[in-house]
Amino acid sequence: MTPLRKYIWLIDTIRRHGEISHKDLSDEWERNKDMSDYKPLHRGTFNRWRDAIRSSLGVDIECRSASGGYVYYIANPEVIDESKLKRWMLDTFAVGNIVEENLALKNRILVDEVPSGRLYLTAIMDAMKRNKVVEITYGSFRTGKIHTASVEPYCLKLFEGRWYMLARPAAEEAPVLFGLDRIESLTVLDETFRLPPDFSAAEYFNRIYGIVAENVAPQRIVIRAYRQHRHYVMSLPIHHSQRLIEDHGDYADFELFLAPTFDFVMRLLHDGAWLEVMSPVSLRQAMKGWISDMYDLYADD
Repeated sequence: MTPLRKYIWLIDTIRRHGEISHKDLSDEWERNKDMSDYKPLHRGTFNRWRDAIRSSLGVDIECRSASGGYVYYIANPEVIDESKLKRWMLDTFAVGNIVEENLALKNRILVDEVPSGRLYLTAIMDAMKRNKVVEITYGSFRTGKIHTASVEPYCLKLFEGRWYMLARPAAEEAPVLFGLDRIESLTVLDETFRLPPDFSAAEYFNRIYGIVAENVAPQRIVIRAYRQHRHYVMSLPIHHSQRLIEDHGDYADFELFLAPTFDFVMRLLHDGAWLEVMSPVSLRQAMKGWISDMYDLYADD
């Protein structure tokens, strides 16, 4: 078991309790047989983990006196709350730990199988840290062809169960997206590159939904979610810019500010008749076109 999984377990356990004594921590650790092998969490080990967590993840686990002894707590929860990557990592590892603790229920816990690109994640992250060019052999779904290219890896993004690498091919000016599940081979080269000083991964994807940054200007979009579906849209926003305009009971209107790209249109179509685009008119017309094409597929039945 990797140290990171142990660190995530410790952070998650303390977060769930708010405050917890070392004895209670050790008891929980000891009950987690798949991680602890029924051995207690010794104080020396716990303190080493605290130091490692502080230095590697920036999370401070502090101690304070309480009735009956001392308790531990997360002193800077904002470090986790304000970092989307750290929240995702914590949630992912925490769920993995919970499932691992309950493998006896493996036939009663169902997950979707998704294409995996994790085979190359470590190599790409290493190249990103050292600003190394990578050579990839890549199979394109669009062209059906396989080609080899040297690219400069800018960033990674996870979207709908697939990992994508935004990278600039040597012969092009702008970066291109590559699905990791379509990479057939990858080699980190000795050649280095310089990441543009003004590049920001968050800014690059800020005004789009999904991964494809088409040449489409961001604009104000109003959507209407009907009946109980409005609760789903409220609880899991489509885009970070989403805000509720008004909940009318039978429906609710939401405002978003982003570029209406292909990925966004596909997301809206996913909700079917539960969701309607109110504005702009151009997006309503685009939706009508897609719906008409879909209707034509079934018109002869």
